[in-house]
Formats: sequence, structure tokens, C-alpha cells
Amino acid sequence: MNDPVTTLDDLKNDLAGRHKWTPSSGASVDPAIVDADMAALDRDGYLIWENLLSADECQQIRDVVTPWLDHTGRNAFEGHRTQRIYSVLSRTRACDRLVDHPRVLAVLDRLLMPNYLVSALQAINIQPGESAQLPHRDDGFYPIPRPRPPLAAATIWAIDDFTADNGATVLFPGSHRWPARPPGPADASTPVVMPAGSCVFFVGTLWHGGGANTTDRARLAVTAQYCQPWLRPMESFTLSIPRDVARDVSTDIQRMIGYSVHPPFVGAVDGLHPLRLLEQP
Repeated sequence: MNDPVTTLDDLKNDLAGRHKWTPSSGASVDPAIVDADMAALDRDGYLIWENLLSADECQQIRDVVTPWLDHTGRNAFEGHRTQRIYSVLSRTRACDRLVDHPRVLAVLDRLLMPNYLVSALQAINIQPGESAQLPHRDDGFYPIPRPRPPLAAATIWAIDDFTADNGATVLFPGSHRWPARPPGPADASTPVVMPAGSCVFFVGTLWHGGGANTTDRARLAVTAQYCQPWLRPMESFTLSIPRDVARDVSTDIQRMIGYSVHPPFVGAVDGLHPLRLLEQP
């Protein structure tokens, strides 16, 4: 017989005990390295990790996603000369390692609450002639006033080299600490210049935008975005990813696409843990 639940704290603790948060693969990263990452993230709002992927891994991703590159954006924000592939997790396993990379999860494990979710996984190809994107914050569409802690975080993986003139993401360092104001002409910005295979990680409160591509070559990237477990993600992966596919991904990705519970019962299915759905034939 279960212990009695007489208070709201009892309820939360009871269900949290049943639906424990299992350590992510981020637990394999040296805590001292994560400490340094968190200090830099707190100071600047972003991190750059170079050469996390090999040239062969980048080429594999390029080969998989290139045939799907077709339509350009519907507006200037999406980019009239920018191609996007949405819900990449439902299409291929080639980008799974980007979603559940230990270096990324080690920071997310400290930044967000347990059972945080993946909010989006998209490939973004900025073509020659694209103009700079409107600066924005990735968690700015959640109607919670600033200043506040970040509700989300994002990674952008360079599949091609990021240069100052080919559409590299432009960041406003320290802007995660600003009050509710957009960047102005006097605010310093910096392009994320990094070789293919590298990753920039930034909090959802940091102002940023895609850079202009003034070269004659496209710039391909993959972005994985994450959010608190009690927020609605941008992409509904439990709808777009069939259960037979969900059974084949890592336990970290299963948890992040919605096969998890934020205690006491956010995310439950028919009163039960959603992982039970994957146990059904």
C-alpha cells in the first residue's frame, strides 16, 4: 500500500518517486569541465565547442539532409533565401548524436529542470544573398516577463564552416542579462566563427540572429533546441515520430521527445507514464 498523500508536496514526492529521472549521458562529462562551461555561460550567455564532430560525420549529415532542401522561408524571419527542414528527428537518425551529445546534456542537466524536453530539431541552409535575420531570443515567445532565468536553450551545429560572411550566427554577448529591450546600435555583437563539426550553445534569453551570407556558397547547420519540462515545445514530436521509431532512439531522446513525466503528472497518458506506450505492440 502506498504512503498516504495528504498535501501537495506529498503528491509531488509520491509521483516523482515513481517516475525517477535517470541520469543522462551528460553524467559522463568531467564535472570540472561542466563547472567551467557553466561559468562561461553565466558570464556570456553562450559557449563554443570546436570539433565535436568529425569531417565524415558532417558529410554524412550533409548527404542525408541535402535531398530534402527545397522550399525557402515564408517570410523575412525564416529567410527568403534560407532553406529549413523541420522535425528532423522524425526523418533520420543521422542527427541523433547532436541531440543527445554528452557535452550538451551535461550543461542542460544543470541549466534546466529534470526531464527537460527537446523543443525543435531543424536543418538550416543559408543560401548566398541572404540578408541578416532579425535579432531575437529563442524563449521570447513564452509570455513570462524579463529579466528572468532562461526557459530554454539552443545548440547550432556547424555542418559547414561558419565564417563572418557566410551566414554565421550573430550573438550579442551578455544580452541574456538585459531587461526587456532589443539590441541597439551601440550594443556589441559577434559572429560565431567556427569550423565544421563545432557547436555553439546559448541560453534562450540571449539575443542572436542568423548572419548575412555575402559569399557564393551556402552554409548548412543543424539546430537542436530544448525547453523546461513544463513548457510546450515548438515541435510536437510525440505526434510526428511514430512509436516504432521512438522505440529505436536513445533513452535520452525518448525522455526529451515526451516519453517522460514532470512530477506530479505533466505529460502523463491516461494517468500513466508515457513510456508504457512504447511497451505496447
